[in-house]
Amino acid sequence: MAKQFEGKVSLVTGGASGIGRATAVAFCREGARAVVADVLAEGGEETVRMIKEAGGHATFIKTDVSKTTEVEMLIKKAVETYGRLDFAFNNAGIEGTMASTADCTEKNWDRTISINLKGIWLCMKYEIPQMLKQGGGAIVNMASVAGLVGFRGLPAYCASKGGVVQLTRTAALEYAQAGIRVNAVCPGVIRTSMIERLLSGQPGAEAGFIAMEPVGRMGKPEEIAEAVVWLCSDAASFVTGHPMAVDGGLVAQ
Repeated sequence: MAKQFEGKVSLVTGGASGIGRATAVAFCREGARAVVADVLAEGGEETVRMIKEAGGHATFIKTDVSKTTEVEMLIKKAVETYGRLDFAFNNAGIEGTMASTADCTEKNWDRTISINLKGIWLCMKYEIPQMLKQGGGAIVNMASVAGLVGFRGLPAYCASKGGVVQLTRTAALEYAQAGIRVNAVCPGVIRTSMIERLLSGQPGAEAGFIAMEPVGRMGKPEEIAEAVVWLCSDAASFVTGHPMAVDGGLVAQ
């Protein structure tokens, strides 16, 4: 039986670990080829190795999504390698440094917005023209429940993710009749290296994070990957402009 993404090409930024890695693996499981991008070459190459060992096809391209020239080259190399671009998961992001709004530094603000928001805009800026040439495609942007509700101590992160939600809606409207669907995923508390950094040196913090989730546990990267794959699939053909909460019920409270 043919896999649903046979002959398709996917791009995953922030693919060196966590949700990005899980999603690249999931795309390849469904038959797509994967372009894995990240600033962390070792982790990105490890993701590619995992995919190839499972019988898939993938390549790694080191990319800083906050830099125009690198993002432009990423899309160019992706198309040169596999001939097309059908799906993009713009996932690369950082949590920044925790501090109240008044104590957030300008450096932290600029870096967080540059990677989390500008980076997604830059990716779409170069992905969309390629998809228009092909007659369509599907884009999923990484937002967060922090783009839907506020969190103390993360003003830059929350602002960046709220911006991703609105950027997603705008692009979805602009290209709705051009065959390009644009959605976002808004994960809750997912056990990734980002969460591990936030937990580091804070006794009791893990219990606090788990208590935020009505389901009583953190999510797994693979659970977000499944949502991304679905949003890119034909099963979601009537879904665009949607910030999908995959959050164990967190924003329902």
